[in-house]
Amino acid sequence: MLDCCKKKKANKSLDELKKDIVIDDHEIALEALLQRYSTSATFGISEAEADTRLKRDGPNALTPPKQTSKWLKLAGSVFGGFNFLLWCAAIASAVGYGLDLSMSGDEEVPKDNMYMAVILATVVTVTGLFDFYQDRKSGNLMDSFANMIPPKTLVVRDKTTREIEVKDLVVGDLVRFRGGDRVPADLRVTLARGLKVDNSSLTGESDPQTRNTNFTSKNPLETKNLCLFSTSVLEGSGEGIVIRTGDRTVVGRIAALTTQVDSGPTPLAKEISHFIRIISVVAFTVGIAFFVLAIVYEYPILKAIVFFMGIVVANVPEGIVPTVTVSLTLTAVKMRKKFCLVKKLQAVETLGSTSTICSDKTGTLTQNRMTVTHLWFDGQIQDAELLPPNENYAGEKRYVGNESYQKLLRCATLCSRSHFRVPEYDIPLAKRAVNGDASEVAIMRYCEMIRGDGKVDAFRLEMPKIGEIPFNSTNKYQLSIHPLSNKQNMIVMKGAPEKILKLCSTYYDKGETKNVSKKFERDFQKAYETLGSYGERVLGFCDFEMSPSKYPPGYQFNMEDPNFPIKNLRFLGLIAMIDPPRPGVPEAVRVCQNAGIRVVMVTGDHPITARAIATQVHIIEENEQVTEIVVADPKCDPGSDEIYGKGRLKRTGAIVVHGEQLSTMSQRTLKTIVTNYHQIVFARTSPAQKLQIVEAFQSIGNVVGVTGDGVNDAPALRKADIGIAMGIAGTDVSKQAADMILLNDNFASIVTGVEEGRLIFDNLKKSIAYTLTSNIPEITPFMSYVLFGLPLPMSIIAILMIDLGTDLWPAISFAYEVPESDIMQRAPRNPVHDKLVNKRLVMFSYLQIGAIQACAGFTTYFVLMMSYGWFPQDLINISEMWDNKYIDDLEDSYGQQWSYENRKALEACCYGTFFFTIVVTQWADLFASKTRKNSLVMQGLENHVLNTSVIFTCFLATFVLNTPYVNEVLGVQGFRLEIGFLALPFAFAIGLYDEFRRFFPSKHCSKNGINMPLPNKAGEPEFKMKVDPADKIVIRYRKEEEAVVPVSITNTLKERACYKVKCTDNEIFRVRPPLGFVKPGETAVVKILLRPKAGIDPVKHFFAIYHITCPESNVNPRQVWTAETKPEGVIRMQAYLVDMDEPEKKEEEKKEEKKEEKKEEKKEEKKEEKKEEKKE
Repeated sequence: MLDCCKKKKANKSLDELKKDIVIDDHEIALEALLQRYSTSATFGISEAEADTRLKRDGPNALTPPKQTSKWLKLAGSVFGGFNFLLWCAAIASAVGYGLDLSMSGDEEVPKDNMYMAVILATVVTVTGLFDFYQDRKSGNLMDSFANMIPPKTLVVRDKTTREIEVKDLVVGDLVRFRGGDRVPADLRVTLARGLKVDNSSLTGESDPQTRNTNFTSKNPLETKNLCLFSTSVLEGSGEGIVIRTGDRTVVGRIAALTTQVDSGPTPLAKEISHFIRIISVVAFTVGIAFFVLAIVYEYPILKAIVFFMGIVVANVPEGIVPTVTVSLTLTAVKMRKKFCLVKKLQAVETLGSTSTICSDKTGTLTQNRMTVTHLWFDGQIQDAELLPPNENYAGEKRYVGNESYQKLLRCATLCSRSHFRVPEYDIPLAKRAVNGDASEVAIMRYCEMIRGDGKVDAFRLEMPKIGEIPFNSTNKYQLSIHPLSNKQNMIVMKGAPEKILKLCSTYYDKGETKNVSKKFERDFQKAYETLGSYGERVLGFCDFEMSPSKYPPGYQFNMEDPNFPIKNLRFLGLIAMIDPPRPGVPEAVRVCQNAGIRVVMVTGDHPITARAIATQVHIIEENEQVTEIVVADPKCDPGSDEIYGKGRLKRTGAIVVHGEQLSTMSQRTLKTIVTNYHQIVFARTSPAQKLQIVEAFQSIGNVVGVTGDGVNDAPALRKADIGIAMGIAGTDVSKQAADMILLNDNFASIVTGVEEGRLIFDNLKKSIAYTLTSNIPEITPFMSYVLFGLPLPMSIIAILMIDLGTDLWPAISFAYEVPESDIMQRAPRNPVHDKLVNKRLVMFSYLQIGAIQACAGFTTYFVLMMSYGWFPQDLINISEMWDNKYIDDLEDSYGQQWSYENRKALEACCYGTFFFTIVVTQWADLFASKTRKNSLVMQGLENHVLNTSVIFTCFLATFVLNTPYVNEVLGVQGFRLEIGFLALPFAFAIGLYDEFRRFFPSKHCSKNGINMPLPNKAGEPEFKMKVDPADKIVIRYRKEEEAVVPVSITNTLKERACYKVKCTDNEIFRVRPPLGFVKPGETAVVKILLRPKAGIDPVKHFFAIYHITCPESNVNPRQVWTAETKPEGVIRMQAYLVDMDEPEKKEEEKKEEKKEEKKEEKKEEKKEEKKEEKKE
C-alpha cells in the first residue's frame, strides 16, 4: 500500500513537471515585484533576512535524485534478462549433480553437471560484469547539471557588494553580473548595459539574446527582462533580482524532469524477454512432459528429476548471451569509426528499429553558424557566395563592376564591430575565430571571402572609424563615421530594414541616386517579405557622404547628442543571413524517408525559420501545401478539443505547430496530428513540450529517436527510445541523457547508425537461428534415453562444449555479415510482428535443420553401435542394465559379453561421434543461416571471419577429441573418424534443402513482404495487412516506358478514392486516403491494376488487392510488400507504406467544390444586387 502511494505521488510530481513553467514575475511592474519579495533594486536585502530565507527555502542547488544502489545495479546486470535463464540452467545442473551424489551412495558420480554449473556461472558472471561496467561508464546525469552552476557571484546585501557562494543565494537578492559570467539563478533584470546572453542550451536559439528591463513575452524563455539560471553572459553588464533558486528555477525543473522520466526497456531488451519466454516455455514444457513420462515408466523419482534437469539444460542456448554481447560490441566499434559513439550496447539495435526521428534544428540539421545567403540591390535578389566547408577561399569577385554592389559591400565592411582575433590565413575561413555577434560574424566572413584574405582589415585601415553609435533595442541601428579619400566624411549605417528605410530619402540604383518612391517602397517590402519567408534574418544598409564644408576633416562628432545627419540618408540594399543546413543533411533525410523513417523537426526557433530550414532539408517537401497552427481560433472554446476550429486540421501533407498552441492542445488533438501528418515541424517548443511530443509518437507505437545538444533537449533525450546527443556542440547534460553521441555533430551520421542497427538485428536473427538448431540434436539423446531406454548418445558436458566452444565463434561471425539487400529501402521493422525469434525461425531451426541434424546424430550413433555388435533393436530398453555398475556380462547382438567399463568406453566413443556429427552438420547450418532470403551463390563467401570460424571449429573439435586428458574430462575419448564422416551426406542435404526451399517463396504474406508471381490469367491474389490510417501507398515502377497504374481505395462504407498514377523509371509516386477515410478497426481495400506493355502479353492483367486494417490499439506497423512479375521480369513494383504527398481529389469532390463555388458566387451577386437596390 505504501509503495502504491509513493508511486502515485511520484507520478503526480512528474505530471506537474511536464506542465509548462508558470511564472508571472516578469509580467508585473518592478515596484510590485520588489514589494512581493520585500527587497530593494538598489540595496537588495539584509544579511539577516538572507539567512532566514536560506533556512526557509534551502540552498540554491539542484537536489540529486535517489540513486539505485550500485550493488542492485550489479545484481541486475548479473542476474537480469537472459542471464536469469542461464542461472536457472546452472542451478539445475548443480541440483542434478547433487541428486546424483545422493543416489549413488559410495559409487563414483559423473561430474558433467558440476562442470556445467561452474562454467555457466562463470560465463554469466563475466558478461554481467561487462554490462555493469558499460552502465557505470555512462556516468551520473546530475553531475552534468551540477557543472553548469558557477561557484561564486556578486551580490548586494546591507548596502554593500560582496562575493558569496552561489548556493547561498536566496529569493530577493540583488545580483550583479557581467560578460563572461554564468547567471547564478533566475533573475528579473533591473539594470542592463548592452547586455546579451547565450540561451542556446535552454531554447536552442544560437543567436545572442538581448536582455533589458522590458517585458516582451509571456513565455519566460523568450521575454527580455529575465535571465535564467546557468545561461552565459556574452557581453555587457547588468543587475537583477533573484526570483527562483535551486530546483524551482527553469533549469532545476528540467533537471528534475530529466532524472524522473524513463524510456523503459529498449526494443532489443523486449525481444530478449520475448525470447526468454519462448525458450522457458519450450524447456519447461518438454522437461515436465518427460518428467511425467519417466514416472510413468517407473523410473525412481530422483532419476526423473535428473531427466527433467537435463532436458531444461539442453534447451537453454548457453552461448546466446556472449554471442549477443560480443556482436553488439563489434557493431558499436564499427559505428565508433563512423562517428557514432554508442553508450549503451542495446542502443545499437534500437536505432535500426527507429520509425520516427525528432530532430533539433540548430547545430544538428544546421551548421550553427550564420551565413550570408542573399543580397538585394538594384531591385533584384541576388544569391550570395555561400561558404563551403573545409576549403580555403580565394574569393570570387562577383559583381566587381557593379557600383551598387560595391557600395553595399563597403558599408557592410565598415559598419561592423566584429574582427578576426588573429590572422589565420592557413585555416579555412569558416573555421577562423571571429569576435562579434552571429550576424556580424557572418557578414565579416562574407566580406573577407569576396575581398580576399586580409583585405577587410586593410580596407578598414584605409578608412578608420572616427565615431560610432552601437546598436541598441531603442534605435535598432548601428552607425559609424569614416573618412573618404577626397577629404569627405561618410556615415554608414545598418539595422532593422524598416527602420533603415524610414531614415532614408534616397536610394542608390544602377549608378544613380534616386528619390524614394512608392514603387521603391513596394519593391522593398516585397523583397523583405520574400527573404523573410525563407526564414532569413535581414539587415538594411545605407550611407551618407557629408559635405566637406559643413563637416571638414577634424570635425568633432558628438556621438551622445548627434551633431550630424541621421535622417535623409541613402539606402543601399539588404543582406540576408541564415544558419544553413549542414552538408549532406538533405540527402540523409531523403535516405531516412526512403527507409520509412519519419523525420520531424522539434525546435525552439521561430516557426518561419523552422519551416524554411525544414523545406531545405526535405522534412517538408518543396511546393507542399502546409497547415499552420500558430494562433488559436478565436471562435473556439479555448478548453475544447476543437481549439483549432473545424477544418483547421486540413488534408495537407505538412503541418507547422507553434509551442504556444501546443501548450493548449489536448492529447487527442496532438495524437491526431502525429498520426495523420508525416511532414511535421514543432516550433518555439519548451523542454516539457519536447517530452510531450516524444510521448505522443510513442503512444501510436512509433520507436522514437531524438537528437539534441542543449539542456532543453535532456528530458526528451531521456524519454526517447534512443537519445542522440551532439559530441562537439552538445552540453554535458545532453550527452549524459543520451544513449548515443554523434562525434561529428552531423545528422547524416544517423543514417549510418540506422543501417548498422538494422543489419545487426538481421544478423542476430541469423546467429540465434544457427544457435537454436543444435538444441534438437542435443535434446533428442535425453528424449531417447527416457522414451526408448537407449544408452545415452550424448553427454551434458559435450553439449556445453558445443554451445560455448565450437558454436560460439561461428555465431559471433554473423556480426560481420553484409546485408542481403538494400536495407535502407525497406520500412522499419514492426516491433509487434517482426520479432527477433518468431514462429518461422523456430520452425526453421527446430523442425527443419535441427531435425536433419538429429537424424545425422542418431545415424552415426547406431552405425557405431552396430560396428561393435549392438543392433538398434537390441538397444531399446537396455539403458537400466547398461548403466548398472554391477552387471559385467551384458550380451550384445552377437552374444558377446560386455563389462561395465567396456560399455562406458563405448558410450564415450558414442559421445565423441555424436559431438563430431553435430559439429559437421553445424558447418552446413552456418552457411544455411548465412542468408535469409538470397541464395548462397548470390550472397557469396566474402565474410572471412565466418569462413575462418569453420576452420576454427574443425581444429577445436579435433583438439577436443584427440587430446589426452581433455577428451577424458569431456568423456569423448575413442572417437572413430570414419564413422564421423557419415555426417557429411547430411550436411550436404542441409545445404541443398536450404537452397532448394528459397526457390519456392511462401504463399502467405510475411510480416515484411510478399512475392506475388504473375498469374496465367487475370487473378486477384489477396492478403490482409495492418497499416496506419494515414499511410500512403508508394509505388516504385521500374520500367523504361511510361505507364499508368490505376489505384483505388474502398472503405467499409463503399466509398472509393480513385487515382491514376503515372509511373516512369525509378520514380516514386504516392497516394494516400483522405483523413478519416479508414477509421480504427475498419478495413479498406486497395486495388492496384498493372497493365504490362512491352515484353508481356497485354491481355494478361495483374490485379493486386490489399486489405488494409486500421489498428485499434496503439500500434503503428509500417510494412513493405513487393509484387514481381514472372517469368519475364519486365515489371517490378514495390509498394512502401510511407506517406509524403497529398492525394489527388476524386472527380466527384472536384465537381462538388465547383458547385459550391458557383453557389457562393451567386450568393455574393445577389447580395450586391440587394445593396444596390437599397442605395437606389
